[in-house]
Formats: sequence, structure tokens, C-alpha cells
Amino acid sequence: MDLENQKRVKDLAEKHGPENILVILGAAEGEAAGIAAETVTAGDPTYAGPLTGVQLGLSVYHVCEEEIKSLLDPAVYDEQIGMMEMVLDVDDIVSEMSAIRDEHTKY
Repeated sequence: MDLENQKRVKDLAEKHGPENILVILGAAEGEAAGIAAETVTAGDPTYAGPLTGVQLGLSVYHVCEEEIKSLLDPAVYDEQIGMMEMVLDVDDIVSEMSAIRDEHTKY
């Protein structure tokens, strides 16, 4: 997650309260999604951005996870994400996201 997005997430969590923020990621691989998820829950693991040492504990999901996918209009999901989902290792992404949530999410 780039430094500008880290700042946006931090500012939104401060303004609205971390319990009111849901982060939805769209990274193309499990490891990238996991790093971004770790950043918004446990703090920036690269120690380079505004979330370094900031444990927000935010709720975080990947757009391909069933909890999010089931909330979306199926036609819109298919049009916007369906083709990409066919080439993603969704099981790897879900596994990575679940592990991060289990370990770091507070809300």
C-alpha cells in the first residue's frame, strides 16, 4: 500500500473511528493482499509509511471474498471483476486475508 493511501486510511480512521471503517482490497495475489491487510491492521510492515507502528485493527477484506462478493450486484461484479477473478488464486487470497483478520483485526 503506497504512502498516500496509508495516510488516507489513517486520516479516515481518526475522523470516523476505526470501528466504522471497512477496507476492501483488490490486489492480484495473496501476498500483496496480505501485506496491505497487515498494513491497515497491525501497521506498516515495511516501516516506511504513516501507518508504521500504528495498529488500527481495521476490518479488511478482498473484493473476491464471498463476504463482499455476496453483497454486490452479480451483473456488476461479473462486468468489473469476473474476468480477473478467473485468473486469480482466490483460495490463496482468502487464506492470506483470513489469517491477517484472525491475528490483527479488532473490529
